[in-house]
Amino acid sequence: MKDIYIMGIESSCDETSIAIVKNGREVLSNIINSQIKIHEEYGGVVPEIASRCHTEVINLIMKEALREANITLNMIDGIAVTQGPGLVGALLVGVSYAKALSFATNKPLIAVNHINGHISANFITHKDLKPPFLCLIISGGHTYLVNVIDYNECEIIGKTRDDAIGEAFDKVARVVGLRISRWS
Repeated sequence: MKDIYIMGIESSCDETSIAIVKNGREVLSNIINSQIKIHEEYGGVVPEIASRCHTEVINLIMKEALREANITLNMIDGIAVTQGPGLVGALLVGVSYAKALSFATNKPLIAVNHINGHISANFITHKDLKPPFLCLIISGGHTYLVNVIDYNECEIIGKTRDDAIGEAFDKVARVVGLRISRWS
């Protein structure tokens, strides 16, 4: 059976990340360009700055991901990209790059929901994990409690409507003068 290689592109907030995954569960590379130091002086992510930074590094990150995975772009079978939710400008950089790469290489484009990506990451971390299970997602601006019924079937049990748990923690920490570990 032929191995399947997927390139995953993530740019939903302040980190540009490109990973190469073999057969759905083996991560060959995961290159992340963090913008933490850039946004630190503002006390949080500035969307326009995040978008600009993604534009500046995304091609370099892609080349590094391929190099670390020890494969060529021709070996990639599909290009997956976060299509939302997230910061609109940041998402546009990743989606535009993935669309252009998909078109130029004639590889299929796979749109991935950011929240579903968090759920699916559990299958990579825990190779024996199989649905059904409950999943709590606490990611930046999102907090969800999800019933994972099957690999492609989920039911949202609850979610925040305004501030997520992580955002609330960040705001309280700033007000009381604590350094937030993510920004340390």
